[in-house]
Amino acid sequence: MDVKIEESWKKLLLPEFEKDYFIQLVNFVKSEYKQNIVYPPAKNIFSAFEYCKLSDLKVVILGQDPYHGPKQANGLCFSVNDNIRKPPSLVNIFKEIKDDIGKEIPESGNLEVWARQGVLLLNATLTVRANQAGSHQKKGWEIFTDAVVQNISNKKDGIVFILWGAYAQSKGSVIDQSRHLVLKSAHPSPFSAYNGFFGNKHFSKTNEYLNNEGIAPIIW
Repeated sequence: MDVKIEESWKKLLLPEFEKDYFIQLVNFVKSEYKQNIVYPPAKNIFSAFEYCKLSDLKVVILGQDPYHGPKQANGLCFSVNDNIRKPPSLVNIFKEIKDDIGKEIPESGNLEVWARQGVLLLNATLTVRANQAGSHQKKGWEIFTDAVVQNISNKKDGIVFILWGAYAQSKGSVIDQSRHLVLKSAHPSPFSAYNGFFGNKHFSKTNEYLNNEGIAPIIW
């Protein structure tokens, strides 16, 4: 696994790539891809950074693990490839968008269209073994993605961070809320969506903030 990452992000994160934990992580991930079925495909591990350049960054949505079913994970949190059935959390995200801003639910669950507008769809863990949720947790990915969040918070201004559920909220504890908008609610999972995800209006609130900052809103 070569660390192929878009140049602006590479420049920002280069110190992380040189740390011992990341070198060990790369070796672990390489061996996993050789010995097991791992998602997403290796070429898509850093897709969140490829589609959303640092200079275009407007919004960060934090997820936890990639999907671990066949052909689901594409390197963007909550997103699935075209022609793949939408997982329940993604269905609920689209329901909230419809209730919030009136946009009809799309046929595809591929969120690349968001990423290309400046939405970083970042999972805490960027790889997972097939059918084994959480199998690549605590191997180093979380340290790396914590550094991503910290760097964005420190070196950018006016970013919207969307944190759904306790895990994302704990990961977002390093965000400087005096420089950025932080939106928090329950997770869109069917187990928690009715405890505060539905009705959070995060999509309209994001666009209202961007408009006020003189930044083009996201076409959700």
